[in-house]
Amino acid sequence: MGASQRKRDLRQRRSRQEKLTKLKAKLPKATQSEKTEIARKLRNLTPGAEELIDRWKLVESDR
Repeated sequence: MGASQRKRDLRQRRSRQEKLTKLKAKLPKATQSEKTEIARKLRNLTPGAEELIDRWKLVESDR
């Protein structure tokens, strides 16, 4: 018997939160190309990526 859907969702959310924390920690030292890569990873990671990109001021560095 597998894990319940709720437990799977919670595990995915926690994992996503850890990844976001690591990406945010890299921002202060990131070069322009690294910021573009972080924006790309955010888009793949979470549906609310555009809001995070605006909040983290990555707008001028993407695309």
